[in-house]
Order: sequence, then structure tokens, then C-alpha cells
Amino acid sequence: MEIKNEEVTLEELGLANRPIISKTDLKGVITFVNKAFCTLTGYEKNELLGKPHNIIRHPDMPKSVFKNLWDTIEKNKEWRGIIKNLRKDGKFFWVETFIEPIFDDNGKKIGYISVRKPISQSDKTKYSEIYAQMKKEES
Repeated sequence: MEIKNEEVTLEELGLANRPIISKTDLKGVITFVNKAFCTLTGYEKNELLGKPHNIIRHPDMPKSVFKNLWDTIEKNKEWRGIIKNLRKDGKFFWVETFIEPIFDDNGKKIGYISVRKPISQSDKTKYSEIYAQMKKEES
């Protein structure tokens, strides 16, 4: 896939006030996506189910952000952060993401649910700079 330096916003897709939801199993394999998630990512539902969630990971994202994410949710805690994701068409989008574990009726953890919302232009600028510095330090 060719990565394009073109942003798609939740506002232009009509998703600013819609829940954008995905669920994964304990290994990060997608088990559920809602229609808004498909619209945002440019993938059809059947292209996402059964695939690793990192199918939408943008290469600009530092590995350490995802290490922190996994370290947090594997301890049954909620994680919140700003993420730049990659669409199927090579364009990107920014979201604030909330992830928490899902438990069955017996209290056994069975997966994770993630909900996204738009972020401000100032946060996009701020996190672009922070993540660029983090990526530089990782290499």
C-alpha cells in the first residue's frame, strides 16, 4: 500500500458524533467492528474480522506507545491515548482512543473494546511532534 500524506477527518466522514467501535480477542485479532469503524478505516467488515488490529497502524506511530497500551490493558486497566491510524487507501486519521478489557459473566477476560473520538488540530500538531521525536529515539 502506498502511504499518502493526506488526512481524512471524522468530521468530513460524518463520524464526529458517532461511536466508532472495535473489539478484539486477547491477542488483538478483530472480532467486531461497527459501520462507523469501517467508514473511518475504508475497509469492509469482512476485510477486518479475523485480522490483527494493527492492520490500521500507521508507520509514524512509535512502538513504545503500543507497548504502553498493551502493558496497561493486559493488567485489566483502561488505556486512553492519541493515535494516528492508516486507512486502506493509504490516507491517515487521528483519534483519541479508549480501550478497556471485556469480561464474561464469570469474570474471565475475553477481549478488549475500543472506542474512538475526534481530536483537536492543536492535539494533532502536538502529537505529531511528540511521536516524531519518539520515533527518532527508537531508531
